[in-house]
Amino acid sequence: MQPIVSIEWLHQHLTDSDLIILDASMASKLVKEEPVSTELRIPGARFFDLKNTFLNKETPLPNTIPSPDIFERACQKLGINQDSKIVVYDFYGIYTSPRARWLFKAMGHNAVAVLDGGLPAWIKAGLPVEPIQEETYEKGDFQANFQAELVRDANYVLDHLHDPNVKVLDARGEGRFSGQTPEPRAGMKSGHMPNAINLPYKKVLKDGHLLPKKEMKELFDSLDLGDASLTFSCGSGITACVIMLASEIATDNPKSVYDGSWSEWGQESKDFPVVK
Repeated sequence: MQPIVSIEWLHQHLTDSDLIILDASMASKLVKEEPVSTELRIPGARFFDLKNTFLNKETPLPNTIPSPDIFERACQKLGINQDSKIVVYDFYGIYTSPRARWLFKAMGHNAVAVLDGGLPAWIKAGLPVEPIQEETYEKGDFQANFQAELVRDANYVLDHLHDPNVKVLDARGEGRFSGQTPEPRAGMKSGHMPNAINLPYKKVLKDGHLLPKKEMKELFDSLDLGDASLTFSCGSGITACVIMLASEIATDNPKSVYDGSWSEWGQESKDFPVVK
């Protein structure tokens, strides 16, 4: 599947037997806009719970990737199969849905796309919705096949800070990146990793949609990335996946996510280098 699909495409394929629609919505205090709805869903959508299920509960870091076994069992409980085609959306437009897509890719399932514009675009177009309700599903046969090269840790980033063949792209806003705006979490340093490149996630979006391919390519070309391997970071691993998704539209560079992101790197108790 392509990285993104349009609301028109999804509407046409809504009843495909091998298609599973996932609602990966998760409220965030960092998003100024209100969700378009917290009570409605695209017909048949299944809730992909990033806050309580699809994360590692054994670490104090927020949102980090769960083990393959936990991910596999949770997907099977949602009725997801090995041959399922998956479309993910969220109620902000494009915010948490790319995180869900990256998780599937990290677990070896590539037939997954983000709905461009998400639930706001769907509702704005007058397409059908239904009330959110709890449901159970016939157990799926999904199997996780972990792709380690898509997930980076602090040691990898530390080892490659001065490697010209590896570039870190930070999706936080300019104020947080520069250190002029305090971090929203307590106990965190302000600033960024040495040699990191700032690409605020909102720059790859327009009205809740990804930028058109031509504009996206121009944006990434302006960063002078060359053939470097790209590692994406942010505050807690959510918006890093937004700019990673955008990069798939614009570049062929190898890509990965620093899962701990600034919530790990920026801790006052850590000795990781920070610049302003």
